[in-house]
Amino acid sequence: MNHAIVAEHLSKRFDAVEAVSDISFTVDKGEIFGFLGPNGAGKTTTINILTGLARPDSGRFAIDGIDCTERPAKARYTIGVVPDESNLYPELTGFDNLCFCAALYGISKSEREPRASELLERFGLKDAANRRFGGYSKGMKRKLTIAAGIIHNPEILFLDEPTTGIDVASARQLRQLIAELCTGGTTIFLTTHYIEEAERLCQRISFIVSGRIVKIDTVESLLQPFQDRHVLRVACESAPHGIEDQLAKRFPGLVFHRPRTETISIEAESPIPAGAIVHFLEEQNIEVFEARRIKPSLEDVFVRITGIEADAMSMNNKKGVGS
Repeated sequence: MNHAIVAEHLSKRFDAVEAVSDISFTVDKGEIFGFLGPNGAGKTTTINILTGLARPDSGRFAIDGIDCTERPAKARYTIGVVPDESNLYPELTGFDNLCFCAALYGISKSEREPRASELLERFGLKDAANRRFGGYSKGMKRKLTIAAGIIHNPEILFLDEPTTGIDVASARQLRQLIAELCTGGTTIFLTTHYIEEAERLCQRISFIVSGRIVKIDTVESLLQPFQDRHVLRVACESAPHGIEDQLAKRFPGLVFHRPRTETISIEAESPIPAGAIVHFLEEQNIEVFEARRIKPSLEDVFVRITGIEADAMSMNNKKGVGS
């Protein structure tokens, strides 16, 4: 299969911080490739390198067969970029923002105005076309920013944390739009720290932690080793630090994780004694709200491979260097 993106041994350092460390990967044409990791993992730095906003200290990369290491602008018309924060003009209307972006790509007025109207309709923003962008809601701003990123019909779209900070309904609409773009043939490079989002949308996923890629595979392959395992998820009040060690001593053969502060996940190759575990927790004066057997998820895989708990992934703190 032809590759839309090829990255070979990319590294980037900011003073003492190694934001990206010797990463290599490929993205196939027509797929949604997920870059999954916590804030500060190196996701945005990688996008900045691939889109020409940052120069790698070492390594090479190609976009749609074009070597862009020295001249990233060579692929300008092939790619669309949606940054983690909107780069549109608050004083312009939604319609004028799209027309302006189209003009930057050399699209004639006779073409860009119908294209802008088409995208406003497609993204459910027709009624807000003549309103100033600065008055849009967060969800509306994200949708218009994505519309601006595809105004020139790019073959490859870079989406940096597209659903961060928006309401549930808007996030659901954006995920649907992203899936539709992929169905239409657009290759999508998606960074996210939402594990569930990556599992829903992506064909393949790369786990990146502290600037290093620790795993790349299809969602199906990542989940496969866990399919025959039994998983019990216990929701309880905030348990004291070290409760996993106490549980492991009391129930040898079971594997205990804390994906969230108020959640304990138990894995085993044989049925799990849910009643005994709940009773043990209650003996430690820990109130249990629910104990539920579930199928393993990508969250379980991520925690197992990286050692990073889901609480750290879902924090919406402001990103720093290397995010």
